[in-house]
Amino acid sequence: MTDITDSGEFDHRSTRRDFMFGELHRQELSLDPVAQCESWLNAAQAAGNFDATAMCLATATREGRPSARYVLLKHLDARGLCFYTDTRSRKGQELAENPFAALTFYWPEIDRQVRVTGSAEPLPDADNAAYFNQRPIKSRMSAAASHQSQPIESRAALEARFADIEARYPHGDVPRNPAWGGYRLHPDEWEFWQGRRSRLHDRFVYTRDSTGTWQIQRLMP
Repeated sequence: MTDITDSGEFDHRSTRRDFMFGELHRQELSLDPVAQCESWLNAAQAAGNFDATAMCLATATREGRPSARYVLLKHLDARGLCFYTDTRSRKGQELAENPFAALTFYWPEIDRQVRVTGSAEPLPDADNAAYFNQRPIKSRMSAAASHQSQPIESRAALEARFADIEARYPHGDVPRNPAWGGYRLHPDEWEFWQGRRSRLHDRFVYTRDSTGTWQIQRLMP
């Protein structure tokens, strides 16, 4: 049981569970971290995770002040991991100042975590338009109505902005704001974590050598 202290704060020092889903051995790992990530994404979905592509994106200002939030992975290949947002948002502003970022997936159903670090670059405008135009109509309208991360006086004001877009584009042909687009994180390091009993977790990190080949190293938990 979680106790409430006299100050009214929750005390989780006695809250714990063991990790019993599986194990991770070096010989099981793909030589390609992208293939390994795809395999684990598929396993998470098969295990019932309804948001397996959700990943925590950490960015930082030029001065190194960090911030983090969840975004959705939309496509992944040898070049990197891609997500979309309003580039005027806090994350967009920070990536403009400092392109280095980190991503983390966590799938509790299978006691697995993937961490990725690297540098992000904006996606080509053709990619942005192609993805925007295949989004649901209401999602396109929401993107057009919002200047992400900017203050607004009320929920009613936000809904009024949406209603205005809906009235102006009743057939759903809402144009994409040029500020709305995507990023590709080019990984320079991947880490695959498998929870194990007694906190003796399995961790393997992929880093590139001087030839560009991925090297794999086990880390202590």
